[in-house]
Amino acid sequence: MQKSKVGLDFEKVEHARSVAHNIADQVQDFVNQYTTVAVERTICRLLGIDDVDANEVPLPNVVVEELKSKGVLGQGAMFFIGNAICETGKTPQQIAEDVMNGKLDLTQLPTHPQAELDKALQPYVNAAIDRIRSNRLRREHYIETIGEGSKPYLYIIVATGNIYEDVVQAQAGARQGADIIAVIRTTGQSLLDYVPYGATTEGFGGTFATQENFRIMRKALDEVGEEVGRYIRLCNYCSGLCMPEIAAMGALEGLDVMLNDALYGILFRDINMQRTLIDQYFSRIINGFAGVIINTGEDNYLTTADAYEEAHTVLASDFINEQMALAAGLPEEQQGLGHAFEMDPMLTNGFLYELAQAQMIREIFPKAPLKYMPPTKFMTGNIFRGHIQDALFNVIGQWTHQGLQLLGMPTEAIHTPFMSDRYLSIENAKYIFNNMRDIGEEVEFKDNGIIKNRAKEVLDKATALLENMEKEGLFTALEKGIFADVKRPKNGGKGLDGVTLKADNYFNPFVDLMKGKK
Repeated sequence: MQKSKVGLDFEKVEHARSVAHNIADQVQDFVNQYTTVAVERTICRLLGIDDVDANEVPLPNVVVEELKSKGVLGQGAMFFIGNAICETGKTPQQIAEDVMNGKLDLTQLPTHPQAELDKALQPYVNAAIDRIRSNRLRREHYIETIGEGSKPYLYIIVATGNIYEDVVQAQAGARQGADIIAVIRTTGQSLLDYVPYGATTEGFGGTFATQENFRIMRKALDEVGEEVGRYIRLCNYCSGLCMPEIAAMGALEGLDVMLNDALYGILFRDINMQRTLIDQYFSRIINGFAGVIINTGEDNYLTTADAYEEAHTVLASDFINEQMALAAGLPEEQQGLGHAFEMDPMLTNGFLYELAQAQMIREIFPKAPLKYMPPTKFMTGNIFRGHIQDALFNVIGQWTHQGLQLLGMPTEAIHTPFMSDRYLSIENAKYIFNNMRDIGEEVEFKDNGIIKNRAKEVLDKATALLENMEKEGLFTALEKGIFADVKRPKNGGKGLDGVTLKADNYFNPFVDLMKGKK
């Protein structure tokens, strides 16, 4: 039996996990009945449909909007595309172009038997599966041959708005010692119900997530990885209204890490909860198959709620995100469950409370490559104090063996980081990680002390919260503002009109081919 450094009762942990499992099961019963426009566009993309029309509307949107406008989306894009292949002998891309040009009405074709549809679709389904699997094998081969950084991985961001400038900054960051490069997505993209096309050079606060931008950055990181003798992971964002679509595009282009939370879009972007919970299921199936580490967004709770008072909501959400990921076949080893170093630096013994919580989460999710987020809420523009706050955060990251250490910047809250800012942050982390390499194995915590008592308190509060949610259900809990003090109505928010009940003949072979598979 695992022994806890912070005195956790693992029977209590397993009880909390079983309650979260029941909550996730309730959600899954709902999810299984529905599809969304984003799920159907994802299927189109996986079948090879790409490009845009004269108005720059992506062809997956053209096809799906055609089906939605005629009230037949519940039968699924797979059914209509498969039927059109049988009838016309054309490829999915050619079919989408005919729909775009008004030459083909997918709903007016004679219906072919299911066996014929399966046979017609099989080459396109297999091509997507093979491409994603080959990307996974390519990553694994890189790691076996040139190696990778040690954990916690040093995780930095680039956010210029121009993919080509992002490449320059990302390669510089890798040379400075970063292991993960996250290309921050342009402000507001999570609220677009389509994915922009092609390479982009204008974005605000970040760069558009497009398949071509993914390809450009993947190539650049492979080049610098070979140069420095270390595989460099690429991270982007598939949260928002196009969650499964962007997950598929990342899988097709060999991304390694994706921001992919079951609750973030609901709480912080006011995306309808039904839409998000349906979309996250297919997105996680894809990420699981692609070998992508997902990052969840619990750290964001602490930007709106008090980090000391509401720490238990972070743990409760981690439990729920874990169970929803497992329901989608995404293994623990790919779950970058989120938490953060966000307490008021003036709080007496705040470091001890932060250490207690980080160690507690490490022990509760032992296989997960936890995503540990730096202090941001109380960064003031005093770069010297900020650098010390980041140093304390790095101490805990090494001490508690976090997986993905998203490095804080001394200029946080002032401007987008310069390359020199990243250098200072990487140097800070490398110095601490080396100098305190084995502190976690050397130091024990006293019984009935601040650290052990804090861990017990947070677990007990998280368990009570989960038990309450089990009775009410996740939808009601979100309506009441359980997480981050943010209330969201079940039938409100953005994207609800994109949710459709599945028809009896609905099918999506990608679920069975990808879920829990390698």
